[in-house]
Amino acid sequence: MHVIIKKRLILFIHLLWANVALADAPAKAEIEASGSALPKQAENPVPLLSQSRPNVPLLTDGESRALLQMDLVLDQARTLRSVKILTGAGANAQASLSLDLPGEWKAVAGKDQEIIFQGEAALPAGKHRFSLSGRAAPGLSLLARLQPRCLELTFAEGAPLRPTEATMPPLRPAYALHKRGQFQCHTFRIPAIARAKDGSLLAVYDMRYLSARDLQGHMDIGLSRSTDGGQTWADPVPIMDMGEFGGKPQAENGCSDPNILVDPQTGEIFVSAVWTHGKPGSHQWTGKGSEPGHDLARSSQFLIVRSTDHGKTWSAPENRTAQLKDPAWHLFAPAPGNGIALSDGTLVMPTQGRDAQGKPFSNIMSSRDHGATWSVSTHARSDTTECAVATLSDGSLLLNMRDNRNRAANATTNGRAISITRDLGKTWTIHPADRSALPEPVCMASMISYTLPDGRHVLIFSNPRHKTSRRDMTIQLSFDDGKTWPEKHRMLLDAKGGSYSTLVMIDPQTIGILYESSQADLVFQKIPLSELMPDAE
Repeated sequence: MHVIIKKRLILFIHLLWANVALADAPAKAEIEASGSALPKQAENPVPLLSQSRPNVPLLTDGESRALLQMDLVLDQARTLRSVKILTGAGANAQASLSLDLPGEWKAVAGKDQEIIFQGEAALPAGKHRFSLSGRAAPGLSLLARLQPRCLELTFAEGAPLRPTEATMPPLRPAYALHKRGQFQCHTFRIPAIARAKDGSLLAVYDMRYLSARDLQGHMDIGLSRSTDGGQTWADPVPIMDMGEFGGKPQAENGCSDPNILVDPQTGEIFVSAVWTHGKPGSHQWTGKGSEPGHDLARSSQFLIVRSTDHGKTWSAPENRTAQLKDPAWHLFAPAPGNGIALSDGTLVMPTQGRDAQGKPFSNIMSSRDHGATWSVSTHARSDTTECAVATLSDGSLLLNMRDNRNRAANATTNGRAISITRDLGKTWTIHPADRSALPEPVCMASMISYTLPDGRHVLIFSNPRHKTSRRDMTIQLSFDDGKTWPEKHRMLLDAKGGSYSTLVMIDPQTIGILYESSQADLVFQKIPLSELMPDAE
């Protein structure tokens, strides 16, 4: 049985019912696992109804997904007569609802955004579970916020039953740039994003054709473009593909870990990545996966491709290894993510490598001539890798780094390594919040800076905010150059997953984030700055 409520924003919802027999364990534990505590029976005897929702992105791909879970505990057999649902889709909503229950049911419209299913279902004593599922159509705005919930159940016996109070996150739509196996490609990983001078958004990433594993393997650097602020994205195209260079198969000519940088003065775009030639079964970060020197057979290579038409076409790869890499080092490579341009036009790219002893380091490289030549800085820190660079309020540069020491760190020292330079990396100092303010599970993260219309300088940071697992993908703000990151300026986007991420300002009011999600390889979401600034007027 179906009912269609016709308005504008497209949301399809199905309400599924399952009876779950009570196990030997007490009902309290089962209810608490769903996110709502069960009061003591002496204080509030059954029947009880709770509801919860996973905090994960809602993909706009038309596939049905769980939106809400409701747990019902009955003290005795009862006959369900109606289920009242608030669609939570706002004033501009279209919903197609289906209720799967025994017997004949009909749906009638209640008050604004309410649907009431009427029928009859005999339910035995015990625990029952409602699963509210739905699918968001591709036309759903990425700025929409949906909050479907159950309002009330009525039975032939007793008073109406309303759910216990529960704070649930809104459903935030997301565009999936890639799901496992799409576009004849096993996995997309390692995202980087930037806004071109014409306003288009450019997303680059690893196209890992045969498996999810890192180099060495058959992989290219791919690109997706959006010309509508990230609402939709063009299909991916490879922009750095070394093919069968040197007579070796594509599986021995992999490119990985892209960085993207836009020169705001010229509009030229630089995408850099690391290329490994030969060395099957190796990894550039371990052993002889990359070795000292510049020789192609020994060392991984530093490649750059360019675009002068806002990402529509790209140059052939340029090999900058001999110009940039100290031959004593085992590796020199771009750090995945984005580079920046300073107010005087200087271009700055975060970089990383392995020193003469093979130990990892983080640093930067900079160009004062629009990318014609580059200067490589001293090492900011050792035993760190994937780093992000951003400007502070006084014009100095902050380098935010993945810290390998966190693999064995205790609870008080886990956090991103943070250093500051005021001379483009000739010298570095330790930031006050070093290894304490930003928990991480040893993973890449993203940081950008922005000046608000009122003149305040803000740092915007994203990572899986968890000390041991790549989950809890979170965006947060700092208004004091990264010393503190208040909870009120924090937003959880994906509680079940989240790994590598990359940030961009789409416009003065909106943050864009592209990240590896629990719901798809890469998803893109739009977050109004105002949602991270609850005290703003």
